[in-house]
Amino acid sequence: QVQLVESGGGLVQAGDSLRLSCTASGRTGVTFAMGWFRQAPGMEREFVAAISWNGADIYYADSVKGRFTISRENAKNTEYLQMNSLKPEDTAVYYCTAAEFSPPGSSWFKPSGMDYWGKGTLVTVSS
Repeated sequence: QVQLVESGGGLVQAGDSLRLSCTASGRTGVTFAMGWFRQAPGMEREFVAAISWNGADIYYADSVKGRFTISRENAKNTEYLQMNSLKPEDTAVYYCTAAEFSPPGSSWFKPSGMDYWGKGTLVTVSS
């Protein structure tokens, strides 16, 4: 099992920046991809970004491309999501995810493609 704990959410104004962190514990010796999903009120959970174990493969949703940056520090079992130029439509609960032994590809874009989930951290962007 892998436990994921997010931090860094909060209330910001449009145009501001925020950095989310996610620390993994448990079977962290296993190679796994990590990612971020989000869910706005009344909406389905959607893919935001994903990164392979070695950082060689990175994917972003079109809605965040150019504004958000995903990264990871394996020595700290931590991944990050740097969010710049935030918009009110970025308001959502952001979930840290991990996929075990999963090759890079479209499976990472679906909630069913992720094996582990954090409890989420709320990001609210006011206009």
